[in-house]
Amino acid sequence: MSSIIQLLPDHVANQIAAGEVVQRPASVVKELLENAVDAKATDIKLIIKDAGKSLVQVIDNGLGMSVTDSRLCFERHATSKIRQAEDLFSLHTKGFRGEALASIAAIAHVEMKTKQDQEELGIHIIIEGSKFVSQEPAVLPKGTSFAVKNLFFNIPARRNFLKSETVEQRHIVDEFQRVAMAHPNIHFTMYHNGSEMFNLPISNFRQRIVNIFSGKTNEKLVPVKEDTEIVNLQGFIGKPEFSKKNRGEQFFFVNNRFIKSGYLHHAVMAAYEGLLKDGAQPSYFLYLDVPPHTIDINIHPTKTEIKFDDEHALYAILRSAIKHSLGQFNVAPVLDFDRDPNLDTPYQYQNKDAEYPTIQVDRSYNPFSEDKQPSKSFASSSNYKKTEAQPSWESLYVGLKQAGQEIAEMTFENNEAVTSSLFEENEIEQEVKRTYQIHKKYIVSPIKSGMVIINQKRAHERVLYEEFLTSMTVKQASSQQLLFPLQLFYSSDEVELLAELKTSLENTGFVFEAIEEDNVLISGLPVNVTESEISIVLEELLSDLQDGIPDNSFSQNDTIAKSMARSLAIKTGTYLTEKEQENLVHNLFACKEPNVSPFQKPTFITMSVEDLDKKFSL
Repeated sequence: MSSIIQLLPDHVANQIAAGEVVQRPASVVKELLENAVDAKATDIKLIIKDAGKSLVQVIDNGLGMSVTDSRLCFERHATSKIRQAEDLFSLHTKGFRGEALASIAAIAHVEMKTKQDQEELGIHIIIEGSKFVSQEPAVLPKGTSFAVKNLFFNIPARRNFLKSETVEQRHIVDEFQRVAMAHPNIHFTMYHNGSEMFNLPISNFRQRIVNIFSGKTNEKLVPVKEDTEIVNLQGFIGKPEFSKKNRGEQFFFVNNRFIKSGYLHHAVMAAYEGLLKDGAQPSYFLYLDVPPHTIDINIHPTKTEIKFDDEHALYAILRSAIKHSLGQFNVAPVLDFDRDPNLDTPYQYQNKDAEYPTIQVDRSYNPFSEDKQPSKSFASSSNYKKTEAQPSWESLYVGLKQAGQEIAEMTFENNEAVTSSLFEENEIEQEVKRTYQIHKKYIVSPIKSGMVIINQKRAHERVLYEEFLTSMTVKQASSQQLLFPLQLFYSSDEVELLAELKTSLENTGFVFEAIEEDNVLISGLPVNVTESEISIVLEELLSDLQDGIPDNSFSQNDTIAKSMARSLAIKTGTYLTEKEQENLVHNLFACKEPNVSPFQKPTFITMSVEDLDKKFSL
């Protein structure tokens, strides 16, 4: 029997490895940016076209490579970071496995230009699908230029699995921001289809965060700093009032490497306990510096997960440091929360001395004498005023008996009138109540066969969903104009997303006066949206669309209508008057699909009289 196990060819092995390392264009961006940082560059440019599908290029002014290194860097498991197994636990660089460039070269057209500072000429290499096409000397500036074209050209199945340009571009921006935030000492620029998206000069950590997210980021940052033997912690957290529904602005960096850790995130949320609304997520940008031998970063292909030696100590330090910062900068509520500000000293009296009252004593006054008036000398010199004699307490009851009789007679007459009116026939015939609200959650309405029980939140979602969808389809939504335009601040990514949604949102009733780099100006709202709800509606809409906007216009309108209906629907626990209950019932059964909510959950159930009889027959 012949053997069935055989060694894979190198180009097949590289393509399989590429499946782990290169999942989308953003993976290429991450690897190339990290290589540029490891090369000690001070200026890094990222150029992409068609969301990285056509081109991903990174240009740096780093150390460059020699002729030999430029060829070896494309070989599998060729690395300058590892010499022995122990080196895995003392890493200070980004890449170390030696798989990234080999994997990228296996599934794309790669063009690399590199030159060292001491050399007169550089090297220009072209590789297509792991095959060396050409290698020749060239006149180049110091550093390396790495261009990846036609990603997945030889794996069409993988290329077909890529998302839309909007989604892929968002992933690229995420990777770019993570590397840029970890290294504020490097100048980063990013270009997409010829237009500049980011220009981040060399700065400190705080300024780098503000330059990336813009808006009112600087106002909401609270510094955090704690130095211990286990970890040196620094960074910034967001004030509770600026919390959001999504987790877009949450970053952990360990030894300048972005990581994801649900355990450390739980420590942050524990520090914010009691300060956030339900479902709200705080912003944080935290940099942890730990000894390299206390962590293991080689547990995930993308190196975004890390194993710590002492997670419990890190949890406690992180939680206490954030709590301390929230209290130190008066973000957390003070203990004396019942203090009455009306008892504070007025501003105009703060620097004045207290005026003490003067005391005068009449030494000639004799309390046992019949004449108990003060002496003439004391009366003339003091502010004494003679009070008039008050009537005795017996005078308070004069005429009370006569008034009581009059009140009793009036009460008796009124009682007769009321008693006679209680039994009139037209008062007995009252209209039967049609709807009842139970636990401020369900509405019960009788029908011929029994009764219908309606979930008020889901029913209102269905009503609003069909209203918004109709408005966007017909494009005749009515708006309510604001007396003063409302200015809302967002990050550059969120503003770009709102700009793409502008037409669809205007069909629901929004009126955008201006959309700028870090804010939007709204002058009109849909008729069923209040000014206080607008920020919540748009925030939840951005959260629902953070994975990308659907390409199909109907799918886009459907997503917007669902998100707005969920944000504006009546919440469980809201009291409804009888008129509001009836209107909701009528509007629900006037919908095209009243049986289910926009999220395919039942809006009501029915119970027949027979069902009730069965319950009582047990």
